[in-house]
Amino acid sequence: EILATARSFRKQCVNMNPPGGVWCHITGTDLVRDRDGQIYVLEDNLRCPSGVSYVLQNRVVMKRTFPRVFESSRIRPVDDYPSRLRDMLESLAPAAVESPRVVVLTPGIHNSAYFEHSFLAQQMGVELVEGRDLVVSDGLVWMGTTKGFERVDVIYRRIDDDFLDPKTFRPDSVLGVPGLMDVYRAGRVALVNAPGTGVADDKVVYAYVPKIVKYYLNEEIIIPNVPTFVCAEESDRKHVLARLSELVVKAANESGGYGMLVGPSSTKDQQADFAGRIEANPRNYIAQPTLSLSRVPTIVDGAFKGRHVDLRPYILYGEDIFVLPGGLTRVALKEGSLVVNSSQGGG
Repeated sequence: EILATARSFRKQCVNMNPPGGVWCHITGTDLVRDRDGQIYVLEDNLRCPSGVSYVLQNRVVMKRTFPRVFESSRIRPVDDYPSRLRDMLESLAPAAVESPRVVVLTPGIHNSAYFEHSFLAQQMGVELVEGRDLVVSDGLVWMGTTKGFERVDVIYRRIDDDFLDPKTFRPDSVLGVPGLMDVYRAGRVALVNAPGTGVADDKVVYAYVPKIVKYYLNEEIIIPNVPTFVCAEESDRKHVLARLSELVVKAANESGGYGMLVGPSSTKDQQADFAGRIEANPRNYIAQPTLSLSRVPTIVDGAFKGRHVDLRPYILYGEDIFVLPGGLTRVALKEGSLVVNSSQGGG
């Protein structure tokens, strides 16, 4: 029921078989540290996780600015991420392909993450394409080039499911490739991440991950989730409604810091508004205790000041699993704020 009512659930993806049986080949997991030193998984980003280009570029700038720090310290490199990403993508190509062609599929220059799309394509040495550059013919995906059409074997897609294929998802999409999903279902092209993974971004699904791991793997999770109240559960909902001033309430399918109530800094009117939203649609909300996130010295207005942060490491899952020995540090630039999203004033 939880999966079927998730906003990102796509019935068109039921019974699909992604390469290697793996749905999420690229993951960005948001981690936080509480005042007690405990590290928690705050959120999973499994559809089209972004931000790794900032990690790579920031490292370049830091090495140029503080060369002695890197010379005297054993700081692990991150600059091999693009080559590892390409190797992983190539490993997902259809079995009969000896020299797979990989492309990065972008919505275009107006997308907020377009810099990352173009940067990763350039660093991997592969083509950056838009939907109009690709065509489906004879059961395969082809890319138009100056030498004619060439087969495409792996697509690192940075387009949401709804816009991938107007024949399967939204018929008004002009960003995708008509017929792409038919080729994917036939196993003649790989899509990364697999269509349908957005359901795992749902914050209600997140709450059940420890139980999912225990049930399917018979293992305990190594890094715990933040304790989470699921408003779809009556007992949890009553607890949340009675303590809105103490908790952080999140909409299940929002991102970027939107659809969120930070109880300790909220007004009575805001709490009443969220109480109404929860009662009207309890499936769409979770709540968590307000963590005292760790802080780092941050340059604000020319001076060092403590600001709350989180960390997003990136994980690649191909023939083996690679965890980038670094990550994207996001900072809540507003004093006292716990919201690190750039769309909400973070950095």
